[in-house]
Amino acid sequence: MGHFIDLTGQRFGRLLVMERAKTVAKNGNLCWLCHCDCGKHVVVEGYALRSGVTRSCGCLRRDVSRRNAKCNQRFIAAQGSKLVDENGIGFSSFIKSKRNQSGVIGVSFDKKSGHYVARLMYHGHYVLNHTTETFEEAVALRKQAEQHYFKHIDEQ
Repeated sequence: MGHFIDLTGQRFGRLLVMERAKTVAKNGNLCWLCHCDCGKHVVVEGYALRSGVTRSCGCLRRDVSRRNAKCNQRFIAAQGSKLVDENGIGFSSFIKSKRNQSGVIGVSFDKKSGHYVARLMYHGHYVLNHTTETFEEAVALRKQAEQHYFKHIDEQ
């Protein structure tokens, strides 16, 4: 292999380059194993580091978005009225969208793993995020979680 720029030990934004990665990008660029300030490890192309395209594992974008959302009054108003009910529970947790392919809210099939996934978000946190072998198991888990967390829906 020809000459390359050694990035080991250099810092790019939140990323500290640990060592050269064993992988090479499809375009032939070298990749580097980096440690992010948030604690995650990520493999990044050297060009993306040097040009400033990649400055974190993705945590920087999340932090900036979170900070901007807190300052955006229109976004806050929309969240309060359109995305959650009067108890602060997201409508997506109990209203089936037109993208739903399983027929059951909160149950989906993960093609990569070949398993069904049962999910339920409550007050902005996943209280259920479990994979199962069968569709029936996932539906049962989702129904149990709904009964536990959505008692107020049945009472209304």
